[in-house]
Amino acid sequence: MSSPTLAALAGFVAWTLALLVLMEVLRARLVLRKEVPANGFRPDNANLSPFMQRLARAHANCLEGLPVFGGLMVVALLAQRGAVTDPLAPVLLGARIVQSVVHLASLSVLAVNVRFAAFAVQMAIGVWWCVRLLLG
Repeated sequence: MSSPTLAALAGFVAWTLALLVLMEVLRARLVLRKEVPANGFRPDNANLSPFMQRLARAHANCLEGLPVFGGLMVVALLAQRGAVTDPLAPVLLGARIVQSVVHLASLSVLAVNVRFAAFAVQMAIGVWWCVRLLLG
């Protein structure tokens, strides 16, 4: 990739896609085993295992964050201001992946706190980028 921002943006999209593929592979397995009818899935996987529910939410978290954080990266790239986003773009992607992995692993108090910390890192980076892009 030509810049850390572009690589992080592609990584964010790829991570979101990977969670979706995992969810659909697991759903297909449930259908093939006749454990759930093909039309028996709820968008939030509420009728499935706790892991599948967490997977649906982790994927939704990525979809919710992509327009905001990805949008800021696109703005920086289009404005040729990658210098604003390049230093923290890999950190943002890492925090997103940590948030998702922890979400998949557990709902314990510690896990929720770690997950929130990872999200807080993303929010702080997003605010910093927004300020720098709009005012700097």
